[in-house]
Amino acid sequence: MTAEPATARGRDLFGLPPPDRFAQAGDPPAQERLADGAMLLRGFAGAEAAQLIRLVAAIAEAAPFRNMVTPGGWRMSVAMTNCGALGWVTDRTGYRYDPADPETGRPWPDMPDRFADLARRAADVAGFAGFAPDSCLVNRYEPGTRLSLHQDRNERDFSQPIVSVSLGLPATFLFGGQKRSDRPRRIRLVSGDVAVWGGPARLAFHGVDTLQDGDDPVAERRRFNLTFRKAC
Repeated sequence: MTAEPATARGRDLFGLPPPDRFAQAGDPPAQERLADGAMLLRGFAGAEAAQLIRLVAAIAEAAPFRNMVTPGGWRMSVAMTNCGALGWVTDRTGYRYDPADPETGRPWPDMPDRFADLARRAADVAGFAGFAPDSCLVNRYEPGTRLSLHQDRNERDFSQPIVSVSLGLPATFLFGGQKRSDRPRRIRLVSGDVAVWGGPARLAFHGVDTLQDGDDPVAERRRFNLTFRKAC
């Protein structure tokens, strides 16, 4: 049986819709305070979701998604890749940022201008003007995958915020305190939501609960997360 060409279904070579098919202006994004120094921008990237996912597909062509292994030997259920000057990686030797993809030895793909601009705009709205990310960790979730509570603490300058963009299937974001034992808030995120945390919330524990199955019009049965950092 011959597969139907992707272009015959109105999709490009990455299996995604044309850039403007789902991009549409909506209501102004709502701002929700999560904690001192942490803000959720509802729908901030909603009109850009299809274009952003197309860029993720291009990044994955150059640096494919992979399930990394923690220093303790555990295989992560969430698949990851990176773009930017530095990429976050983990293996049996530890967590770190690396300028080259350890699987290919080549530099990570450049960060798209649209990515960097989105991160800067979101950080500015959240009160962190001048944010200039040099790293974007791209996570791919599929139904049944999750990300346990953790802190982002491999960066050199904790005065710089974290900007996290949700794309695709809805997810439950877990946002806790400064200790792993602090009970996290459970926050439903949908495609286009952007969370920003820094200042007193910079080292808050956070994670993503088990992803439920569904069908997003652009990402289908997947969720992507873009996490922007200033790594050095």
